[in-house]
Amino acid sequence: MPLAPEHQLARLVAEHQRDLRQLREFADYYDNDPPYAYMVPELIAELGDRLQQLLINWPRLVVDTAEERADVLGFRVAGVPKADGDLWDIWQANNLDEASSQAHTDAMVMGRAFMIISANPEPDRPPLITAESPLETHAILDPATRRVTSAYKAWTTDGDGDGPPVEHATLYLPNETRWYVKTSGGEWVDDPEFEADEHQLGRVPVVPIVNRPRLRRPLGQSELVDVIPLVNGANKIGTDMMTSAEFHSMPRRWALGFGPEDFQDAQGRPVSTWSKIAGRIWASTRTRSEGAEVGQFPEADLANFHSTLRALATLVASLYGLPPTYMGLSFDNPPSADGVRSLEARLIKRVERKSRPWSGSHEDTMRFADRFVTGVWRPELVRLETIWRDPATPTRAQASDAAVKLYTSGISTKRQAREDVGYTVEQIDRMEADDAAALASDPIGQMTRALSAGQEGASAPGSAGSGSTGSAGGTE
Repeated sequence: MPLAPEHQLARLVAEHQRDLRQLREFADYYDNDPPYAYMVPELIAELGDRLQQLLINWPRLVVDTAEERADVLGFRVAGVPKADGDLWDIWQANNLDEASSQAHTDAMVMGRAFMIISANPEPDRPPLITAESPLETHAILDPATRRVTSAYKAWTTDGDGDGPPVEHATLYLPNETRWYVKTSGGEWVDDPEFEADEHQLGRVPVVPIVNRPRLRRPLGQSELVDVIPLVNGANKIGTDMMTSAEFHSMPRRWALGFGPEDFQDAQGRPVSTWSKIAGRIWASTRTRSEGAEVGQFPEADLANFHSTLRALATLVASLYGLPPTYMGLSFDNPPSADGVRSLEARLIKRVERKSRPWSGSHEDTMRFADRFVTGVWRPELVRLETIWRDPATPTRAQASDAAVKLYTSGISTKRQAREDVGYTVEQIDRMEADDAAALASDPIGQMTRALSAGQEGASAPGSAGSGSTGSAGGTE
């Protein structure tokens, strides 16, 4: 027997609260606000604000280097050579070029993000699609089908006057969407500002965008799991290096047989501590026979910190397939262009692997959007395909040369060649419109194309003039 909506909401809230602490921790690391690690608590308590941690934001580097190569260019229905213009119009109307990038980032940082699809409150407008953070949204999956069985989104508004903030929640179910508000007693009740939406979709209009999905972990895992221990160590080493630079990077002086009166300026005022440590010449009328003696300790060498940071950076690069130059590691002999591309091979493959589950999520999102427009689940959209920009980094000349060779050899079409070069769907459509306009104003070109089409038809198997009778009975 299915749970009542209020009980489903309570279950969603409980599961979400269980995950929130870890989700916020991953978000803090990406935002370069990690906790102190490998620091003695007594030292932190004693130094307080004077201890400034040196933060090395490798988590952002790990995420952004992959995410910035994952760009959606359009959607194509199987069997149709051109991208689907209607679906792309819905995508653009919801500013999903920007929002999908943010969803990819949140998915990599926290393991998942979500797309929520709903009817647009404005008439004659495309369906509303929003990218949602896992800090505010949660979903429960069916263990058999892996489809979302229920989901919710939480948000907070300011209270009336000096009252406390008001908590709101939207509950998404297969056939309805309901809105709730939390009372002062902590109970979720129907929000009087909204009426339940009986959409009768048969499915929950919430689509997870998952990073690193696994059979036992269908809602994914953060990309930062492996880098966090290493960045904790790097922050510790970097902080120790800066502390050593503060106290030991310059020679430390010592003096015997002097009193406070010996450390005064010409006006008889005591000199500052910094003047005693660095950059000033000491002079005195006291002699060695009177017990005066000065000297200095050698300055500290910080090279051991540099080599440790370099070793940690090498580990990060090896774990995530990053070229060494991305981690600030230099070469004695810089690699060639081919060498640079070979160093990026693992990174490119990593992006392609992430695009595969993200493709399914974006395609499911557009199926929901099409359902809101047409009122039916179109069977041809089962074979919907997401078009991605090439995650590799060839030069424009190299991409163009390869596309031209494939087109002139008959392996690809002109439209595919333009996609291979990297043109967007809008640019390709505009080029094809320009081609059609130029052909319409060129009668010679029309005749040439008609003759070419006739020759291709005549040489096709089973056509007249191809040497075949086109009948099963052979010749008379």
